[in-house]
Amino acid sequence: MKNIYSKLVLLGGMLTFSACEKDLQYKSYGDLSSVVSTADGAVAAVNAAYTGLAGGSDWQGGWDAGTYGWRTQAMMTTDEGVCAWGGDWIPLRNLNYTPDFSWVTHNYTAYTPYISRIAIVLNDISNMSAIDADLKKRYIAELKALRAHYAEMLYFNYGPFTIITDAKIAANPNAPYVARPTSDIVVAQIEKDFTEAAADLPKKFTGQDYGRFSQAAALTGLMKLYMHEKNWSKAVTTGQSIKQLGYSLLPNYEDNFNTASKGGNSSEMILAVVCSSSGGDQYSNMWLAHALPSDYKDSTGIPLTAWGGYKMPWTSYDKFDKQDKRLKVLLESYPTGKTADGKVIYKNARLAGDLGAVPVKFAPDPSKANSQNMGIDFPIYRYSDVLLMLAESINEAAGAPDQEAYDAVNAVRNRAGLGNLPAGLSKAAFLAKIQDERLFELFGEGWRKDDLIRWGLYTKRAQNDGSSTAEAYKVLLPLPRTVITQSNGIIKQNEGYN
Repeated sequence: MKNIYSKLVLLGGMLTFSACEKDLQYKSYGDLSSVVSTADGAVAAVNAAYTGLAGGSDWQGGWDAGTYGWRTQAMMTTDEGVCAWGGDWIPLRNLNYTPDFSWVTHNYTAYTPYISRIAIVLNDISNMSAIDADLKKRYIAELKALRAHYAEMLYFNYGPFTIITDAKIAANPNAPYVARPTSDIVVAQIEKDFTEAAADLPKKFTGQDYGRFSQAAALTGLMKLYMHEKNWSKAVTTGQSIKQLGYSLLPNYEDNFNTASKGGNSSEMILAVVCSSSGGDQYSNMWLAHALPSDYKDSTGIPLTAWGGYKMPWTSYDKFDKQDKRLKVLLESYPTGKTADGKVIYKNARLAGDLGAVPVKFAPDPSKANSQNMGIDFPIYRYSDVLLMLAESINEAAGAPDQEAYDAVNAVRNRAGLGNLPAGLSKAAFLAKIQDERLFELFGEGWRKDDLIRWGLYTKRAQNDGSSTAEAYKVLLPLPRTVITQSNGIIKQNEGYN
């Protein structure tokens, strides 16, 4: 299996997904016995389950750069980002949304079908005999990790929901609606899936299998779950386990976001969406097209599409130390061309009245194959994220940072050209440093929303920016209205939404 993302449009059509709570329209799976009962069918079914990482049929959804993307919505509803395009980007940023605002309800009906489909495929593969036993065990582990990941994203954004694990129920269009479970039931299932997956997965995937869920990826997802639940002792233990799996920081921060990290060559990348400039819109990186100002001109001559939407607010940009090497991919001034003698001309975005700095983040694709679709991979989990999570978890579990916590955050800071944190920080002071460091290190990578919610700062950010609609209940998104009405009220809407 080479690029598992660039070849899955056909497979996605072959293995149609349906909703786990009968959301909207049911589509028959058809007779898949001739597909899923073979080794090739198992490969196809598992690969189809991976399409959710890139948003499936959504345009640049999942962990990509479009409207529905987890990373995009995490950026545009926090202090990381603001969009220059107006329209629905304004209520998104102001947390002014309702059960009829499809931008924030879409992912619920997009991802619950993956969970149902995985239940069916798990059952099919478990009953297969025409497949190598070790490969079968690995595929089952990958599917459990994917189910946990999709369920975790839904739980973080929408609160508790029914995770269908019974294949018969998942395949039955007439299965009765059930009330939403309590959070502890959802958390237990996600924990179970991630834990069982980690036990049967290799530490890391490289080469043709790069981009698949590894043991490190499953444990990183598990660690995020523990932190969300503020189970700090388990988060510490999990983070320490990940440290033993052979990952390390790359010497240069920007190499996480260029071709240096492709194919599993990076010691830092734990899980990524594998992108290709020729793999179609869903499986390419369009970040630069969304972020670059229309008059941006790459100084090396690489042609780039530039729509000029995504910015980082100046209030957040100004938190960076001016010596921070991560500012190489976050620009106050950007190139707009060259003089007759070849000198690069720069434009200052702040002086020009722009809403914020240019979050370049990703390098242009040196292949020059496509000005809009880049082959630079989208990170989901990175080792620097794990180190910062570990530092925060130790601080919370122990009531103060210890040397391991300092070492973890200082490693990330030192890579950025910054000095160590001062010794002797209190728990609150250390947490404040972590809060800023996670902004500096991980901006535009999809985790800021969960961070701010964990710290109790999510709605406060919007209120500080002048929003009058950032009520406390907005830490959860509304379920689609159709889900509530079609269940005749058995499935209850999140608190605060009508």
